[in-house]
This record gives sequence, structure tokens and C-alpha cells, in this order.
Amino acid sequence: MDDPAQTREDLLRAAEQLRWDLPQDFRDRWVENVYGESARLAARRVAKTGASTRLAWERRLDRFLTSRWTGYPTMVLMLGVVLWLTIEGANVPSALLASLLVEHGHPWLRSLAEAASLPGWLSGPLIDGLYLTTAWVVSVMLPPMAIFFPLFTILEDFGYLPRVAFNLDHWFRRVGAHGKQALTMSMGWGCNAAGVVATRVIDSPRERLIAIVTNNFSLCNGRWPTQILIATVFLGSLAPPALAGLVASTSVLGVALLGVGLMFLSSWMLSRTVLRGETSTFSLELPPYRPPNILRTLYTSLIDRTAIVLWRAIVFAAPAGLVLWLICNVRIGEATIAGHMIHGLDPVGWFLGLNGVILVAYLVAIPANEIVIPTVLMLTVLATGATGVGEQGAGVMFEIDDQGALGTLLRGAGWTPLTGLCLMLFSLCHNPCSTTIYTIYKETRSAKWTAVATLLPVAFGVILCGAVAIVWRAVASGPP
Repeated sequence: MDDPAQTREDLLRAAEQLRWDLPQDFRDRWVENVYGESARLAARRVAKTGASTRLAWERRLDRFLTSRWTGYPTMVLMLGVVLWLTIEGANVPSALLASLLVEHGHPWLRSLAEAASLPGWLSGPLIDGLYLTTAWVVSVMLPPMAIFFPLFTILEDFGYLPRVAFNLDHWFRRVGAHGKQALTMSMGWGCNAAGVVATRVIDSPRERLIAIVTNNFSLCNGRWPTQILIATVFLGSLAPPALAGLVASTSVLGVALLGVGLMFLSSWMLSRTVLRGETSTFSLELPPYRPPNILRTLYTSLIDRTAIVLWRAIVFAAPAGLVLWLICNVRIGEATIAGHMIHGLDPVGWFLGLNGVILVAYLVAIPANEIVIPTVLMLTVLATGATGVGEQGAGVMFEIDDQGALGTLLRGAGWTPLTGLCLMLFSLCHNPCSTTIYTIYKETRSAKWTAVATLLPVAFGVILCGAVAIVWRAVASGPP
């Protein structure tokens, strides 16, 4: 039997001899051959499946969607299309729901209460307060969400939203935030509560907190009706009739883009003060484009997002309806509680280019932005004693479909273009709705950061509205 030590020596000597007999570039040639053979195999496989055409198409599409010259305009255009489809598509179902729940359901319940001889102190809070407020929230909030969330999910499934994050990653990193905040910002345009939940995709706790605190600067679908209505009635009227629609649309888009700018500014401020830290890096893999899965899209958008957010809004809106009815019907001295609140807040409202009615409306409409305009109209009638509108009684919300009649009512209450402009700014920069506030607390488990996220937009709103009011009045007064 051979000696093991001798065998090992022979093997080492043979290996050494083989190493010296190999050419010097053997390793480079071997690696080159391996990679070459891999490329040939991949090329044959791609050619066999016909995927090369698809790969080339995806690369051309990526060059278009992620280019600095075409990527950003495409994002703005895509946002405009989604918002236009949401606003226009929601008009008919919103009108149908309002007709069913408000125009027919509310009188029917009141007739039942009268037939049952229910006292006013019971039927008023329950029907004119709790039910009517809930009906307004459902009819105004459900259709836009049922359209926006599926559209958003389709873009997400198609693979476009990661391209949006890729485009905006540089800008968010420059202000100390995370590139994926672009996704949560986009979600916030549908619903801020959903945008806050979407921040879970951000791994860094610090950058996730920045995204949560600043998400309210995305105009949610509950604030778009206010923006469009006020821009049409007050700002569009400043232009010639042929340009009124363009002026109104441009002003609304300008407010939305201002919100993006304020999100960058507030993110920069937070990342350099109370949330100072290193910006994390992440590897953003652009997924392949693929057709959306319709069943999964419907489930994700309608059940996992729309239904949950709507239910939270209803839970908070119903008690607010009771409070709204009470302050409009309970009197202290010669005036109602709402009347005292309006009178007390009028000086603050004047400084901000607003009025007491608007401030009270935003206080009682914290549960849902969707009821701001009906509440403003109701309080305006209550404060001015106007007749011919809102004749169902104090504490009963209503809307006016005729924009001319709406403008007449508001101008008769002292509204000016300054009031309209400041209301648009305040609609962008005010506290989140109660559903979003609750969601922020659930996500952060911190009363401190919930308070910061609630009050930070208000601070920006006060500064913006106050500055605009001062400049507007200074220009209107002319030189001394």
C-alpha cells in the first residue's frame, strides 16, 4: 500500500508542474469563455421566447418615463389625468348617492319622526345631526375613493409608481427624506390616512416619521371639491369668461404643487432639527411592466383601502353631526353657541383673510373635509339670516348646485376674492381630519408626534394666509 505522505507529495509536485505549464492568461480566458457561453445561452433563450422585443420595449419606455426632460412632465400629466378622472367620474355617483341619502332619505326619516311624534330634541340630533352628516360623508367621500384608489392601484401594479419614486428620489434625499416618500405622497392625494399607512414601505424609522408628519400637504380627495368650487366662484370670475375655466384650473393645480413644495420644505426643516440624521440609501429595483390583476386590484383598492378609510371617517363623522346640531340650536343668551363662536373668531379670521364662519366650519368639520362646504353654507345662513336657502332649520347642512346663487350668498356675507384665495390656502394647510389623526397615532404610537403632525400644517396655513392677506390689503389700498 502506497505511503500517504509520499502520495501527497507526488500530487503537490504534479499540481505545481501543471500550474507552470498553463498559459499566464489562462484565468482571464477561462472567465471570458464562461461569461461568453452564458451570454450565448441567454441570447438563445431570449430569442426563443420572443422576450427580446419586450425587453427592448421596456427599456425605451423606461428611458421616457425616467428621463429628466420627459419624466417630470409625464408625472404631472399622469396626476392631472387621474385627478380629472376622479373628479369627473365621481360627479354622477356622488349626485346619485346625495339624492338617495340626503334629498330623499333625510326627508323620509323626518316624516317618520313626525309620524312617530318624536320630540325635536331627539329627532333633531339623530336625524339632522348624526344621520345627515354621515350621509354627506358617504355621498361625497365614497365615489372619489372608489375611483381614485383603483386607478392608483393600477398604476402601482403596472409598475409606474416605482418609476415615480426613482424620479423623485434625488429631491427627497436632498431634503433628508426617503425616496419612497414619493409613493406615500401620491397615495395622500387620494386619502391622507391611506398615505400615512403607506409609509410602512419606508424601513428607516426617522424617514418614515418625516413622511407621516408631512403627508397632510398632499391634497386629499375631500379637499378637492372645496378647491375647485372656490376657485371657480371667486378666482375664475376675475378673468374674462373665455378664460375663467383655465384660470380656475390653473389655480387649483398651483395649490396642489404648492403642497408638494411645502412637503419638501417641511421635510428639510424636520431632517435638520428634531429629526436630524443620516439619509439612508436603498436599492430601488424597477420591476418589469405587467398588466394589472383586476381581482387583486379591486380587493386592494375597494376593500383594503376604500372600505377601511370610509368606515373610520363614518365613525368620527357621526358624533360630529351631533355636536354640529347642538352648537347651532343651543342658545346662550340671544345667540346660539355657533353664533358666539363665529363672533369670537371673526377678528382672527379677518387677520388671516378669512372669517369666523370658515374657522368654525373647520373646527366642527375635523371628522371629514367633505362636509366643510355644506357646513360653511349652513353657518353663513345662520350668521346672516339669509332667506331662500337652507330653510330646513338650524343645524341642517345643505349644498347649492347653482354656482351663481352660491356666489351671491357668499358675497352677500362679505366674501371677496381674498377670502376665496385664503380659503384655498387654508384648505391645503390646516389640521388633518380626525381619521388621519387617529391613523397617525396608530402608526406612531406617540401623542407628541401626532400633535406635531396635526399642528405643523396649521402653522404653515397661518403664515401663508396672514402674509397673503397683508400683501393683498397693502396692494388694494395703494400708495399712501
